[in-house]
Amino acid sequence: MSASRPSLRDQFASALANAHPLVFTAVAGLAGFSAYFAMYAFRKPFTAATFEGVTGWGFALDYKIALVLAQVAGYALSKFIGVKVVSEIAPTRRAAAIVGLIALSWLALIAFALLPAPWNVAAMFVNGLPLGMIWGLVYGFMEGRRVSEALAAMLCASFILSSGVVKSVGTWLMQTLHVDRFWMPAATGALFFPLLLVSVFVLNALPPPSPRDEAERVRRQPMTAPERAAFLAAYAPGLFAIILGYVLLTAFRDYRDNFAAEIWKALGFGGEAAIFSASELPVAVIALIGMAAIIAVRDNRRALLVIHAMIVLGFAVVGLSTLAFQAHLLGPLPWMILAGCGLYLAYNPINAVLFDRLVAVSGQAATAGFLIYVADSSGYLGSVAVLLWRNFGQGQLDWLQFFIMGAYVTAVVGGAATAVAALYFHRRSARPLAAAVPAAAEPAFLAAD
Repeated sequence: MSASRPSLRDQFASALANAHPLVFTAVAGLAGFSAYFAMYAFRKPFTAATFEGVTGWGFALDYKIALVLAQVAGYALSKFIGVKVVSEIAPTRRAAAIVGLIALSWLALIAFALLPAPWNVAAMFVNGLPLGMIWGLVYGFMEGRRVSEALAAMLCASFILSSGVVKSVGTWLMQTLHVDRFWMPAATGALFFPLLLVSVFVLNALPPPSPRDEAERVRRQPMTAPERAAFLAAYAPGLFAIILGYVLLTAFRDYRDNFAAEIWKALGFGGEAAIFSASELPVAVIALIGMAAIIAVRDNRRALLVIHAMIVLGFAVVGLSTLAFQAHLLGPLPWMILAGCGLYLAYNPINAVLFDRLVAVSGQAATAGFLIYVADSSGYLGSVAVLLWRNFGQGQLDWLQFFIMGAYVTAVVGGAATAVAALYFHRRSARPLAAAVPAAAEPAFLAAD
């Protein structure tokens, strides 16, 4: 009896395993980029609509804030669930989990269109609940490799670009095809299903980290609850400081993202569908270059210091660009681009490469996804708190004024907290536990396995 022919996935996996590192990086990075890009089509399109004068909504809470709050609450709860799920899930189950969770979120968007206000607010909570775990599941394919920074840069670029693109698509559907604002989110998501399926297929075919990857970045494996607790205890002071900065970044990023339509309207760009994408493209390019450049720093301990410096720089750009805008030295569009660049220069490293390098420095078999979800769960709680404060505590401020105030608070407090974290991790990583790679190690792009 002849041997069965290898499946398409097995053939593709074999080709990737033997591919040049540049080819592998391009294919894997593009797959991660596309998968998370597609996810945003199920999460963010509804924010392109203003939902003014919704019939049946008579609560003190603004209807759109209620929608955002419901989705963020589900997303935040998902992050807490993800601390366990993402750190324990077997790699072979990631792909099916990604597709299944996003399909569930799309069904919630259909329910959002079918249910009348105020009951459809609950559908946005259900929509956010499965989506919060997608980042960790996708990142699981990226971490623990010699090219993780390049892969993470492409992955992070996805949510910078995708948020603007899917809002532009949503606005186009409403303005050109006259899709109802309540059906627009589900319609946008449906357009991105093919991209999702193709990208997840490629991710599922990626070979695991090689022995050389594990030698430089430590073997990645599922973590038990005691192992997670021990890791947190070992680095608690530094993690607390960096997570404080991340909470501020998450709240500021979410406000900028969810209420972009209102902020642009206040700046004089209301109703321009292309503005969402045009303002985010340079942000994505600059953030991608900054993240990818970290791959040149082979020593893990030195890389941690460089990453913290980049984060502090990002906080500074947010604050200084806002100051320049208020002093009339910058116009609205350059300011929003610079503020976005600063935001993502600070946000992206924490959300990806910082924890990957910390695991490498620790010398312990672990997963960076676990630490990302500890930070994310805290970050989205902060986002919920800011939304409630905006509605009930600072209702007298318009969207733009609140955004400017948030920029200053984020820049000052976040920058200071990150500086403290940098000092702590630098001293802590100097202990014998640290496992640094020799500075003369050969760059990953120049050495095939």
